[in-house]
Amino acid sequence: MALVPIMVALPLGLAFIFPLLPKRRIRLSDTLAVLGSAVLVVLSLFTIGKSCVYEIGGWRPPIGINLVLDGFSSLMVIVVAVVSFAVILFSCRYMDTYTQRPKFYCLFMLMIAGMNGVILTGDLFNLFVFLEIAALSSYALVAFGCQHEELEASFKYGILGSVASSFVLLSIALLYAQFGTVNMAHLAEKISIAGAAGPTPPLVTFCLMLFIAGLGLKAALVPFHAWLPDAHPSAPAPISAMLSGVLIKAIGVYALVRIIFNVFGLDSKLSYALMILGTLSMVIGVFMAIGQWDYKRLLAYHSISQIGYVILGIGLGTPLGILGGIFHLANHAVFKSLLFLTAGAVEHNTGTRQLDKMGGLHKKMPTTGATSLVASMSIAGVPPFNGFFSKLIIIVACVEAGRYGFAAWAVVVSVMTLASFMKVQRYGFYGKLKEQFSKLREVPATMQASMIFLAVLCLAMSLMVLPSVRARLLQPANQALQQGLKYSETVLSEKWAAAPDHPARLQE
Repeated sequence: MALVPIMVALPLGLAFIFPLLPKRRIRLSDTLAVLGSAVLVVLSLFTIGKSCVYEIGGWRPPIGINLVLDGFSSLMVIVVAVVSFAVILFSCRYMDTYTQRPKFYCLFMLMIAGMNGVILTGDLFNLFVFLEIAALSSYALVAFGCQHEELEASFKYGILGSVASSFVLLSIALLYAQFGTVNMAHLAEKISIAGAAGPTPPLVTFCLMLFIAGLGLKAALVPFHAWLPDAHPSAPAPISAMLSGVLIKAIGVYALVRIIFNVFGLDSKLSYALMILGTLSMVIGVFMAIGQWDYKRLLAYHSISQIGYVILGIGLGTPLGILGGIFHLANHAVFKSLLFLTAGAVEHNTGTRQLDKMGGLHKKMPTTGATSLVASMSIAGVPPFNGFFSKLIIIVACVEAGRYGFAAWAVVVSVMTLASFMKVQRYGFYGKLKEQFSKLREVPATMQASMIFLAVLCLAMSLMVLPSVRARLLQPANQALQQGLKYSETVLSEKWAAAPDHPARLQE
């Protein structure tokens, strides 16, 4: 149980240590950041198969604040920790071109603490607080280079992010005014009682719409996606990898799915609305991506498209659909982070993001070229890479549910994704090497190690379809969502108070 608060407290504590480190000892900051992120990976792995409700100060919900660990939050904490470790390892040399490295790591750790807080909290107001910690850190990190493009993208991101946060806060305030609680489990219980007494109160429906708009904007779902194509390409490559790899999932997709399934409850109308939003995001995202020549902007539009797959799968509401959506959520975190890191490596060495100005780079940057190919095949859904299996599960789930149109669109978008990344490989890494790149060298060893690590995961995560592995990682997350409003019974159950390591018993 002690692991749960540590997942938030450790990065939060590190964030306050980095500004105190000597500015000239830049490798000290690197070492501390890598060690801290590695510890988070180890701690997150200990949460596999565990579930608990940590009651802060020994106060039971709904009076006290609580953190909830279940299969879904455990999987997300692992995804955030693994991707963060790879990105920090990549940053050690990539950030040599930037100043104020301790401040970069400070903001980075604040972002991790915010994401872990959103994932673990059982309280809506604290979800908002942690969401803002992560979001404000990301606004500053997008603008970290202080160039015109970065500042403009950060400003746009900040304005739209503030609108999204306002929707979320307004919804929380209205629910508190109506039901007198912000504890998610207690609120789910009260909403369920109100729904059983008659038609769903209009206020509850309105609050749900506010959550979908606010968290949909954080997740960059169409039509709430306008900020993402500017913010992701403009940010430094490690931040682009974090934004697209885990941030939009933790403070957007995860928060939205958790609230819909475990607080409000999924019905047929809401399920269909989520499938529509997911399909629109898939189709519009891939159509916008396929015409891009800016490498990172192309990847940004594919983030919108791939999140559509996740929402489509989870929105189906069937056990197989939810399984496929969760699996693709984890897969996308890995291969999209890798794609942004390879794009950052190319920009770091060539000074350009334009695909038509590249060519033949695999001859001079073989590691970057090979890992980019692995990530491209993963996102396109080519076997035996991880993206193939999660997309296949989502498509089969659509067919199984009789949603043949949605299944057809998922197949079409996958084919178009493959075409888009064939263009990336053809113009970026293959073809004739341009003369100005004849003296090009591969990126430093730590950057290569980070990319190789994620590329290996793109293959290794295919094993998650095996029953033994699926039962340990994916199935508990699936069950956490399938239990729906029974989430409140689990969290408010007296069994947690009887646990030997319960905080109240420890105080006694």
